[in-house]
Amino acid sequence: MPFKKENILIVDDDVNILELIQRHLHDLNYHSFKAISVKEAIQILKDTQIDLLITDLKMPDVDGFQLIKYVTEHFPELPKLVVTGYPSLHDAVDVMKSGAVDYLVKPFTKEELKEAVVKSFSQKVKTNATQNTVLNKANQQSYGELIGNSKELKKVTEIIERVKDNKATVFIQGESGTGKELVARAIHYMGKFARAPFVAVNCAAIPETLLESELFGYVKGAFTGADTNRNGFFQAANAGTIFLDEIGNASLAVQARLLRVLQEKEITKIGSQKSEKLDVRVITATNSNLEELIQKKIFREDLYYRLTVVQITVPPLRNRKSDIPLLVDKFLFKYGIEYKDKFIKISNDALDILQRHYWQGNIRELENVVQQAIILADTNTIEVKDLPDYLKFKINFNNTSFISLKEYEKNYILKVLEATGNNKSKAAEILQIDRKTLRQKIQ
Repeated sequence: MPFKKENILIVDDDVNILELIQRHLHDLNYHSFKAISVKEAIQILKDTQIDLLITDLKMPDVDGFQLIKYVTEHFPELPKLVVTGYPSLHDAVDVMKSGAVDYLVKPFTKEELKEAVVKSFSQKVKTNATQNTVLNKANQQSYGELIGNSKELKKVTEIIERVKDNKATVFIQGESGTGKELVARAIHYMGKFARAPFVAVNCAAIPETLLESELFGYVKGAFTGADTNRNGFFQAANAGTIFLDEIGNASLAVQARLLRVLQEKEITKIGSQKSEKLDVRVITATNSNLEELIQKKIFREDLYYRLTVVQITVPPLRNRKSDIPLLVDKFLFKYGIEYKDKFIKISNDALDILQRHYWQGNIRELENVVQQAIILADTNTIEVKDLPDYLKFKINFNNTSFISLKEYEKNYILKVLEATGNNKSKAAEILQIDRKTLRQKIQ
C-alpha cells in the first residue's frame, strides 16, 4: 500500500531509538525529523510543516507531557503519538486526556508502528472537523491564542463565535497590551476563512507619508521612486482578513480611501484610474477614543460608523485577574524552554504578588515580567526575589544598605546579557530598549 510523503517529528532523548524509528518511517515512505529535546522539537515545529508528532514521555528537564501540552495549545490540529519504555495505566490515562491519539510501548515492531501512525493520521481528519479544538482540549481555558476562563474573556469569545464565519466589519477597542491583535487573529483563524490570508498592519508604525501607498498599492510612475507596479496590503489580504491596528493614526486621506473600500468593495491604486474588486474582511483596533478624535475633526464620523458594525471591548488584565495563573503558566513554559530548556515553576508567594499587581501594561507587561524572572531566577522555581522590585518594593528606612539606581541598572543589564549569551538583540528586546541605547549603556 503506497503512503503519502508526510512529515513526522520524532522526539526522544535516546539517539538509538530516534534512528530506529526514523529507519522504520523511511521504509514506510514517510519523511521524518529528529529532536533530542523538547526545546529542539519546538523550534522544528515553528520552522517546518509537521503532520504528526511522535514523542517519548520520560525525558530530562522537560518531559513529553509538557510537549504534548504545548502542541495542543499551539498546534491543535497536529496529531500526537506517544511512545514510552515505562508504561503505566496512570500515564496512559493522562496521555489520552492531554490529547494524544495513541500510546505505543517500547519495544515495538515496524508493523505496530505503522498501525499506530495510520491510526494517528485517521484521527487528524476527525480533529479537523472541530474548529474549537483548542477550546475543548484545554477544558475551555483558551480560545485560539486567547488564554483564560474569566467571565470577562468569555464575553469576548462569545462575540467572536458570532462573527468568525461571516465578514462583518469588526472594531476592537482596548488598552495597550490587552491582546487586541489576538482577538483579531481568533476571529480569522477560528472561523471558516482560516485558510485565507490574514494581514496585520500597525498604522502607527508606518510613516504617514507611506501608509496610503502601503495599504492600497501604486502603479509605476505614481510618484518619485515608484519604479514598478506594486500591490498593497489590501490586495495581499484579498479573500481573507486585514487587521488595521491603531486606526486612529490614519490620516484623513487614508480614511477617505478606506471608506471607499468599505462602501464599494473595491480599491484603486495610487496613480491609477482603474478600480479592482476586493473581498476582504476589515478588522480595526485602537486604544484611542475615536469619538474624541471625531470631535477634534481628525477622524471621519462616517468612517467610524462603517468600522463599528460589530464592536468588541477587550478587558484590561486588572479586570480579569482570575486568568493570571493561566497566562503565567503559558509564559513559564514558553520562556522556560527558550532560555533554560526546562519547565519553570513559580512559588505561591510570587504568584500572589502577580495577582495583586495593577498591570498598567496589561498582558504585555505580565509577559515581560515572567520573561525577566525566568532569566534572573537561580533555580527552576521563580521566587519573590526574582520579580522586579517595582512589584514588591517596600522601603525599610532602617536599612541603609541601598545601592544607586545606576548600579542596579548596570547589574541588571549584565545579568540579562549573560542569560542571553551576549545576544544584544535579544537582550534589548527583554529590556525594552533599542540596540543603540543598549550599546550606549554597555559602553
